[in-house]
Amino acid sequence: MKHPMAQRTAIKKTARPRRVLRKLLGQIRLFATDVDGVLTDAGMYYAESGDEWKKFNTHDGMGIKLLQRAGIITAIVTQERTKLVARRAEKLAIPELHQGVMDKLSCVREMAARHGLTLSQVAYIGDDINDLETLKAVGVSASPADGMPLITAAVDYVCQKKGGEGAVREIVEMILEAQGHRPR
Repeated sequence: MKHPMAQRTAIKKTARPRRVLRKLLGQIRLFATDVDGVLTDAGMYYAESGDEWKKFNTHDGMGIKLLQRAGIITAIVTQERTKLVARRAEKLAIPELHQGVMDKLSCVREMAARHGLTLSQVAYIGDDINDLETLKAVGVSASPADGMPLITAAVDYVCQKKGGEGAVREIVEMILEAQGHRPR
């Protein structure tokens, strides 16, 4: 069962005037995402051999490619440090891969500055407490539908999709639509 506050917040956030959110989405030049719980379903899968597996959604991957085609910088910012994430970032040609990051806001600030952007030109999607400060600081913040209640209460937009099930693609399509880009 969903936490009652998260449900109210999700309704409130998605009911926010679309024109306000659309204007903010139109200014986005850098899109950054967390991994576990956002690009994945938050599951940690281990084999007897010790191998770790993560399930990524191909629709989210295509969304990232569509952002890149539209000229938007893409980034992954995660506390984890795995070869799996590096491999996924390489496959998607994500130019900004930051693993083992304990202070995500400093990392996002540095990235934005390096690209000549302000934080208002950054969109970030996260799902848990280690994303909170970053989500509060950027121009557009989002959470998957199954983000932690504290997070869903703090973001500009709560996705209808869960982490690892298309939440990234959902916010990507909103950015592209606000900027007048059509999938090609």
